[in-house]
Amino acid sequence: MTFAINTHDAWGVARVGEFQSLQEARLAFAALCEDPWYRSDGTVRGVELVQTGAAAGAQRLAWFAFA
Repeated sequence: MTFAINTHDAWGVARVGEFQSLQEARLAFAALCEDPWYRSDGTVRGVELVQTGAAAGAQRLAWFAFA
């Protein structure tokens, strides 16, 4: 099982990174949620942490929306 972080913006979804452990993925997710560039950019709508590699597809574990 692997984990990925995606960003969502007006143009679609972009994969930011892939991780082997949930702990690493959660640390990266938290860092992106606090990143000043993402907070002030205005075009990035949100960031999500997903579990990948499952037969049923990706499952969202966490979501953060930028206001």
